[in-house]
Amino acid sequence: MRSNSKMNFMILITATIAAGLSQGMLLPVLSILLEQKGVSSSLNGLNAAALYIGSFGMTLIAERVLGAIGFKKLIAGGISLVLVSLLLFPFFPGIKIWFVLRLLVGVGDAAINYAAQLWVLLMTPAEHRGRNLSLYGMSYGLGFSLGPLGISLLRFGQATPFIVLAFLFLLVLILAITMLPDSRPDKVESGESQVRRFGRCYSLAWFALIPALLYGFMEASLNSNFPVYGLRIGYSTDQIAALLPFAGIGGLLLQFPLGLWSDRFGRKKVLILTGIVGGIAFALLPLAGDHFKVTMVLLMIAGGLVGSFFSLGLSLAADILPRHLLPAANVVASFHFSIGSIIGPGIGGLLMQAGWGGGIFGLMGALYIAFGLLGLFFSPRQKI
Repeated sequence: MRSNSKMNFMILITATIAAGLSQGMLLPVLSILLEQKGVSSSLNGLNAAALYIGSFGMTLIAERVLGAIGFKKLIAGGISLVLVSLLLFPFFPGIKIWFVLRLLVGVGDAAINYAAQLWVLLMTPAEHRGRNLSLYGMSYGLGFSLGPLGISLLRFGQATPFIVLAFLFLLVLILAITMLPDSRPDKVESGESQVRRFGRCYSLAWFALIPALLYGFMEASLNSNFPVYGLRIGYSTDQIAALLPFAGIGGLLLQFPLGLWSDRFGRKKVLILTGIVGGIAFALLPLAGDHFKVTMVLLMIAGGLVGSFFSLGLSLAADILPRHLLPAANVVASFHFSIGSIIGPGIGGLLMQAGWGGGIFGLMGALYIAFGLLGLFFSPRQKI
């Protein structure tokens, strides 16, 4: 793939916004609907994890599928799968069917994200890697931040958020099919097996691959567990819909500056600093209780500082790894994101059921702080 077209980049950004919208809307909307049906918080969290189980499954085969059909077809296929699933949610409101539909959405979103982020990574020169991947991260963050606004559409009927989002996906599908070139990634000629390439990614860039795990854990936990946590401490659904986007807004405000600073001062230093300070902000969230403005500020700070973790980690991995290992590193990062996203809502639901409502935020804070301190012991080796 050699295209440097700005048009291609903008279409990839648009598709990524759509993927962010689907996850950002489905997590809180479905969590609220299940809570209102009397479903337990632990089962609610496990149901939310279905989306990321689907993402995990797609991640296992993403590299091979992309090599076989190319970027355009993988992105279009992912968009189509999400589109059809969204239209089915209102017609099959059972928790078991929603689990299956969430699986399918996860598969589709993973296809979109894997193809788009790798395409951006491969088309970007090293000196602009932080900037361009931050723009990619901003696009996903924008969609994810706007997604919870779908909660407000519930007043017009439970089907409304799904229909509106499906229409947007239809527009993006038309754009991708008509405008994107039919490109494929460079063939791997190193002779290494897939398992060996994954092993080398871990060996050379293990620290750079952890942020994807933490980001997935944070994102899924926040959007799945916070609505239930908020309802139980006295927030209304409208207040929850207003609060949730502020984590993403913080990420949008800092994503681009953090990308530029990582190009200038080093990605490892930026990851360490943002991990520690962002972790402290998350740990303070339970202390805010039902104080709306304090919660809003803490969400902005925490989300702003760690909202770049996926893109910064992937950029650091690209700095460290040889070019032929980048598709494998992208798979590992997506794999980590899915694992974090699967376990996050479940752990949060169990903590709430055990009576520790704010425990998930204390746990997130501890994990991010531990990651920042761990970075002090990481010394990347030169590309080989």
